[in-house]
Amino acid sequence: MTPIDRVSACRLAAACGLSLLLAGCAFPKYDYSLVPDASVIQVQLQDGRWVAVPPECARLYTEPQRPIYDSRPQAAFGCATYTNLANSVARPQDLLAPNSYAGQQADSAADAVTRYRQDKVTPLRETNSTKKSSNN
Repeated sequence: MTPIDRVSACRLAAACGLSLLLAGCAFPKYDYSLVPDASVIQVQLQDGRWVAVPPECARLYTEPQRPIYDSRPQAAFGCATYTNLANSVARPQDLLAPNSYAGQQADSAADAVTRYRQDKVTPLRETNSTKKSSNN
């Protein structure tokens, strides 16, 4: 290696090291241990039925962990996610004590595959609904 090649190789290595060092400063690691879990959703019995109540967003707000010059707005981490979950859960008591999964019935699954391979699949109904009309 000639002296000029060594100098350019050293400059390249120094530039790479400096860029990695600056990248570490630009993208610091944050502590996400304060991000809430699903336990912030309350399940209550209201008027004889179970209801999932979303959390108050103000309780989920945490102090900024970013440098003071970072002017991005702060957010209550998880508020939208847990509010959507609370509003869409079909059986709220599952959040407290979920039903156990009985597992797949292997025989029915194997029969379905066999019917498919033998081209004996039941065709779809041509109606828009399976609800019986009052005329039947």
